[in-house]
Amino acid sequence: MRGRSVPLPAAARAALFRALRSVLQTGHLRGAALPATALFLALRLATGSEPGALHGRGAQAPGRPPCDADNGGITLPEGFCALAVADGLGPVRHLVVAPNGDIYAAVRDRRGGAEQGHALALRDTTGDGKADVIARFAPHGGTGIALQGRHLYFAPDDAVLRFTLEPGQLVPPGAPDTIVKGLPATRSHTAKTLALDEAGGLYVNIGSPSNSCQVRDRVAGAPGEDPCPALETRAGVWRFDANRMHQTQADGVRFATGLRNTVALAMNTQDRKLYGAVHGRDQLHQNWGQYFDADDGAEKPAEEFVLMEQGDDFGWPYCYYDPELAKKLLAPEYGGDGKKVERCSGKKAPLIAFPGHWGPNALLFYTGAQFPERYRGGGFIAFHGSWNRAPFPQGGYKVVFVPFAGGRAAGGWEVFADGFTGQKELINPSDARHRPTGLAQGPDGSLYITDDQRGRIWRVIHRGGR
Repeated sequence: MRGRSVPLPAAARAALFRALRSVLQTGHLRGAALPATALFLALRLATGSEPGALHGRGAQAPGRPPCDADNGGITLPEGFCALAVADGLGPVRHLVVAPNGDIYAAVRDRRGGAEQGHALALRDTTGDGKADVIARFAPHGGTGIALQGRHLYFAPDDAVLRFTLEPGQLVPPGAPDTIVKGLPATRSHTAKTLALDEAGGLYVNIGSPSNSCQVRDRVAGAPGEDPCPALETRAGVWRFDANRMHQTQADGVRFATGLRNTVALAMNTQDRKLYGAVHGRDQLHQNWGQYFDADDGAEKPAEEFVLMEQGDDFGWPYCYYDPELAKKLLAPEYGGDGKKVERCSGKKAPLIAFPGHWGPNALLFYTGAQFPERYRGGGFIAFHGSWNRAPFPQGGYKVVFVPFAGGRAAGGWEVFADGFTGQKELINPSDARHRPTGLAQGPDGSLYITDDQRGRIWRVIHRGGR
């Protein structure tokens, strides 16, 4: 009976692969030619498979890699650990993981144009969990990225592009198709994020251009424009055809409105519905101190976790959600005083209200089998962190988990990953060591997290317990 090859331990595989890469590049090892037969046997010994696994599929070797001793600097629940897949990638935003384990990530332009953004392709060829092949592609920086079959969608601030992945190639070989062009990208909240459904729908977040649609943005006492003209093209989610080229915003359908900025956007494959976590407005206390004290300014309004259906209106800029009173209230720019409801009575309420200004930047519904059963079907949300909770410490900077039961949000939430800031109390956001930004699920059920402060990607693995 033919024997079955057994993979080497991860450390031995990594060392052998480094030597083999040198051989593949030079044809020699320590000055001596290495016969093709020896190469074949060495590759098979290292991978436990045919040499095609190295170049054809490109994925990591069988088994899960060892975690970093410090979990890459973050804290996790018992039974979980993490490793840093890559570091120093720049302001990396959203990401996806292909079925073979390759990672594709969006990298945004640095503020002030200091560095042009791009898309990244990352591959682990040694099985140690670390990306040892990293390549740039895409002509622009962006935030949104989504994968469906061989199609990789990528969103600069003003468009949605679509690359086609080819088997055996890490980087998409051709120029992208333009799916949507000319999207509004002026003033504030210009990042575009994406979600796809199974019926050919492409959903795009188009954030508001201002804080609260005032006649003079962020000026104390300035009234709001009524009606708010920004709602015609901003502050909502638009649905496009994922397979039609050269669409403009006019070709799309405004799916939901009154959403100030829904960077965290995801389709739940269980109920086939669209969900999001919304950045709430700022400066209730700073601009309307006659109605709101410093505590109100730090804690209100809530960051809303919402279920979106066709035609929903969540109320921005006229309304905000007060977590203390558990209702939508009239914004002060439109005559509110922290108590009035008036035109906000019919606006859709959130499923869950999170603390103010935490900055939800990514949403992922977990469908894997690696994590314990209680996580399956639930949602992970990455909170980028606040900048305006002064005089109190900043908040957010963590990944939380929202349990679902019977296909519905169970009502509570819990911290899943923390320690990103590297300090107990954070006053200045620029002092944070990391800021969680993107989430993705790997083919083995691992959870991936990005950081746009220092450009790190983590892979979270469940080892046992819970």
